[in-house]
Amino acid sequence: MPAEKINRKVISVDAANKSLGRLAVEVAVLLRGKNKPNFVLYKDMGDTVLVKNIDQMKFTGNKLENKSYFRFTGYLGNLKEATLKEVLIKRGPKEVLRTAVMGMLTKNKLRAQQIKRLRFE
Repeated sequence: MPAEKINRKVISVDAANKSLGRLAVEVAVLLRGKNKPNFVLYKDMGDTVLVKNIDQMKFTGNKLENKSYFRFTGYLGNLKEATLKEVLIKRGPKEVLRTAVMGMLTKNKLRAQQIKRLRFE
């Protein structure tokens, strides 16, 4: 039985004046393929998403000071914490959006394949 061919399109999303969460939801839906009529949970049917104007993305409220990102170094007692402002300065807005989208994708083998199709311009 031959595998069915998946038609992947490149969808361009403009991040100008969109808040982080709403943009991440839009991108995650497109990466998973939930906008397609033949969507099934266990198949990777999503499109490639190209995000433009990532520097003009907006953050509402006090998220720059209050939102925290945690990472564990692997050593006892070494849970590192950084605010959104620190992450933006150190790693850039691309990594902030990528992290938000990663949290919205399913936590299984498909996530690694889907996040690879997220591109930035």
